[in-house]
Amino acid sequence: MREQVSTFWNRYLYFVGIREQNDVLRRELDTAKDELTKLRENAAEVERLRKLLSIAPPEEWKRQGTRVITHRLGPNAALETFVIDKGGASGVTTNTPVVSPEGVVGRVLRYSPSAATVLLITDPNSRIPVVSQKNRAQGILKGEGPDRELSLQYVPQGVSVEEGEILVTSGVEEIFPKGLPVARVTSVGRSGSSLFQVIRAMPLFGPLRLEEVALLFKGEPVPVTPPADATAPDPVSAPGKPGKFPKTPAAMEPPQRPAAPVAAQPAGARREAGPSAQPAPSGQKREAVSAGQKREGATEPGAERKKSRKQARTEGQ
Repeated sequence: MREQVSTFWNRYLYFVGIREQNDVLRRELDTAKDELTKLRENAAEVERLRKLLSIAPPEEWKRQGTRVITHRLGPNAALETFVIDKGGASGVTTNTPVVSPEGVVGRVLRYSPSAATVLLITDPNSRIPVVSQKNRAQGILKGEGPDRELSLQYVPQGVSVEEGEILVTSGVEEIFPKGLPVARVTSVGRSGSSLFQVIRAMPLFGPLRLEEVALLFKGEPVPVTPPADATAPDPVSAPGKPGKFPKTPAAMEPPQRPAAPVAAQPAGARREAGPSAQPAPSGQKREAVSAGQKREGATEPGAERKKSRKQARTEGQ
């Protein structure tokens, strides 16, 4: 009996130890998985940054890396843009070129001291002068919107353009340096009524895959000081708050019109008015005119009372 109890107890302790060991190994495995995930992420980031550093800017141009912090893509977006974490404090200005290891991404549309908005070449408002790398055909590369191919415009019918040909910047607009890859030609067609060819191209980068991009500066980037804050608007000219602004012409009191000429009155009526009588306000002129007309036909009740009082005094004396 003692042997059975001791055997059972030993087995119990053995299984308890195995369970604790399994828990420890399970925690170590989870930690190893987390570390492996971080290492893979770091390796992918190192590979992206290595490609970004491999961008060789043209002469007199400087390169500066930046991260994409938010995207604004899709049919519901007003513009095809994304925001980077560099702004005027880093020398970013409007139309600063933005590139990736694959090719041109876009240009800076607007900026703040610490961030900037980049307009992609796929946006319908984007137009870049390009030239085909092989046949040197020049044209304007225009964006057509999200998930749509670019169109190469103003290429005459007689100019040769091949499918698969790389389009590079021509440098005519003086925004992008010359020779940067932009897109690859996918189709070349003709329209019977048009003098230009119908050419489609695909950008060399994937907008949703961009995490880091590079900014190109002609010379050393100079920090841009933000413009001074505009002075606060004068409350007199600020609309929307009654009681603090001058009255508009519609709310001002209309000018007083000249009084109508009063009809000639007899001498007796003028004496009763007296020299000390003050002119009546504009709103009471009509009443004064009507009162003057009444005096012509009848005496005032106040004058009759004065006469009766004088007669009573003479009789009493």
